[in-house]
Amino acid sequence: MATDKSLGGSLHNELKRGSAELLILALLEERRRHGYEIGQLIAQRSDGTINFHVTSLYPTLYRLEDRGLIEGRWVERQGQRRRRYYKLTRTGRDTLARQRGVWDNFFSALNRVAKIRTA
Repeated sequence: MATDKSLGGSLHNELKRGSAELLILALLEERRRHGYEIGQLIAQRSDGTINFHVTSLYPTLYRLEDRGLIEGRWVERQGQRRRRYYKLTRTGRDTLARQRGVWDNFFSALNRVAKIRTA
């Protein structure tokens, strides 16, 4: 039988994987960003609770770009390595709005059942 710790880790990984698109799209709604910055901001704003390794973050960015939700562009600056900056597309904005609604409904239902949020 699995321990609470392993169940928590598994659940955490599933939640992280399921929220990756929402997190990335939300950060790109603010402004253009490169992949490393996106990963750093997710970790920073979640107080280290959510971290994405490059092996999962960049494939997610590529999938979002393939689906037309974000657009990437290579930028070269003197004294820096070349970086790919991403911006949100119109389709990405629409998708973000829908995903926010889905997550809001999910959290509300979860709270009604498990009483996670205080009144």
